Amino acid sequence: MDEILEILEKDARTTPEEIAKMIKKSAQYVKKAISEYEKKGIIIKYKAVINKELLKDESCTDVLALIEVNISPERGSGFDKVAERIYSFPEVKSCYLLSGGYDLLLIIAGKSIHTIGNFVAEKLSTIEHVRGTQTHFILKKYKESGDILRRTIKDKRIAISM
Repeated sequence: MDEILEILEKDARTTPEEIAKMIKKSAQYVKKAISEYEKKGIIIKYKAVINKELLKDESCTDVLALIEVNISPERGSGFDKVAERIYSFPEVKSCYLLSGGYDLLLIIAGKSIHTIGNFVAEKLSTIEHVRGTQTHFILKKYKESGDILRRTIKDKRIAISM
């Protein structure tokens, strides 16, 4: 992958001037490259990774679930059309085609376990080619998108031995 993309993937706040210094190119070169990546859809958007568990506002914390989905492919379009129907729901945050026992892996967000249950029962399972699901609720996040969410706090007490 291009050096510019690698830098932006690690920290999207890195300015073109900072990137230029890192890769020993001009800031104008970096700006033009970033603009081209955006036009081509290589850079889709810039995003902050937020540790919602640390927010005091309970309304900001969604319940997350991983849902494994078995589907039967559609004639002529395979898994793509079925996946498109599924990932179009606003509750679906990510959708991946898998190898192994299940065909799709979904990351779902909802306000409660019940809203996710309703999504599975009323929306997901009613899709014609969906053959079965397995739901796993995320209890705690330690690392997301390569970023550790909780820093370990070093004990400042002095160890005493006798």
